[in-house]
Amino acid sequence: MSAADTQGRGAIRRLFATPDFRRIWLLGGIANTMRWLELLAATLWTYEATGSAFMVAAVAMMRALPMLLLGAVAGALAERLDRRRLLIALQASSAVGAGLVALLAALGWIAPWHLMAQGLLAGLAWAGEMATRRRMAADAAPPEDLVQAVALDTMTGSTTRAIGPLLGGALFQLTGLAPAAAIACGFHLLALFLAWRVTPPRMVVRAPQSALSGIVEAARFALAEPRLRMVLGVTLIMNVFAFCYAGILPAFGAAAFGASGAAIGLLAAAEPFGALLGGLWMALRRRAPPGLFPFVAGSLLFFACLLLVVSSPYYILAWALLVLGGLGTARFAAMQTSLVMTHAPPEIRSRVLGLVTTCIGAGPAGVLLVGALAERLGPHAALYSMATLGLVLLLALLLREWWVSRG
Repeated sequence: MSAADTQGRGAIRRLFATPDFRRIWLLGGIANTMRWLELLAATLWTYEATGSAFMVAAVAMMRALPMLLLGAVAGALAERLDRRRLLIALQASSAVGAGLVALLAALGWIAPWHLMAQGLLAGLAWAGEMATRRRMAADAAPPEDLVQAVALDTMTGSTTRAIGPLLGGALFQLTGLAPAAAIACGFHLLALFLAWRVTPPRMVVRAPQSALSGIVEAARFALAEPRLRMVLGVTLIMNVFAFCYAGILPAFGAAAFGASGAAIGLLAAAEPFGALLGGLWMALRRRAPPGLFPFVAGSLLFFACLLLVVSSPYYILAWALLVLGGLGTARFAAMQTSLVMTHAPPEIRSRVLGLVTTCIGAGPAGVLLVGALAERLGPHAALYSMATLGLVLLLALLLREWWVSRG
């Protein structure tokens, strides 16, 4: 066993021996699994009910909309309020939304607009995820294990994106929407219990300036710091032009391969499964400081794999390519948070993470656009167009940063 392996395993043991980190980590795993379960079940039901790729994209879009509108605000609030109480409130909103969907579906009253409304409510918790829960996980970790903690949390997020769609697809096919939503509600209540068990802070640091001025201050700092500027730019491009593929995956899987709900769930789990493998390797074998190269290289790899997926004539090949692309998204996700945690001062860290959340929240624009393109051109042409444009924009951003660094 190498020294790096021993060092990595020692960090993991210390993290799991820290009660608050353990609770926050487990809470995140549960809540995020249910988030992806609900998303796939909702989009599958919508496609069955309407047959419209645009409606599927609209339902998916509503979940991410609060991230765009409230991501920066969530970052400012996370520095002004008790983050534990904020986390409790967000988990409670997720449980209420899932419970209402389960009730409406059981009564036969469910409609696409109900799923859109519940998506908005669930999106509130998603908007606070990075600035609240991830910040709390980093703060709870021993200082010497910060990078390891972020890598572990990122790896867990990848696991949830694999498990959630698998469960969502299988549950929907076997039992329908109502039981799937009811199960999600139960697990959200468990996450709420874990949030309640987190140690209350001794004091709440309240920023002296208004929320708006705090956001402006963080934006100025991030745009002036090259590494943080790249984090924001690449995150925006990835979420608009790359991750939008998930929004029309039911339509793409059905059109390209005649896939059933469970098979689409397996396809949706492919990229997260690859990200899990990549995150596990980083958490256990690497302790290098965060860098821009793996962040950008991972993004380029996923765009390349997405273009190949669209051209694949075989389901198994498309699945394998998405797994390979997941190795790239693992580096993208781990470096995204780690770069902020190591290059933003602690007093504005939540606000910068809120700005990253806002860039992630731009994803609904991509989901809506790819849905509209799929409605007119078909899922293949829509995904190919979005991936090509995203790759061109990413290369243009890299070229601009290289030009600025020269002079």
